Amino acid sequence: MRWIAVAALLLTAAACRNYDHTKYNAQQDGLMPANDFAKYGPEQAVAVAVGREYGRAGADSAEAYARRQASVRSVEVDSVGDRLVLTFASGWKAQVNPITDGTAAAETPGLPK
Repeated sequence: MRWIAVAALLLTAAACRNYDHTKYNAQQDGLMPANDFAKYGPEQAVAVAVGREYGRAGADSAEAYARRQASVRSVEVDSVGDRLVLTFASGWKAQVNPITDGTAAAETPGLPK
């Protein structure tokens, strides 16, 4: 009887999912290329640049980068969900996930000068 309880406990523990979503959120498969999205406008370019900074250096660095952008009114960090929510001066909100495409944030096309 004891082995059944141990087996049930092991099966339950093995069924627990991993809550590290970083590799899934940073994955770009099936999405529009980041440079193409950045060309839609200056706010989209800022969102892509912040995502690239997030993928390169983490949430703290991406938050600091976003706050330096003139068009960004506020930044909300959701460290559990691996995302930032940017609110732009125009009122547009964008959820930003890490982008790990190897391109530096400053190299994003369409960034406002």
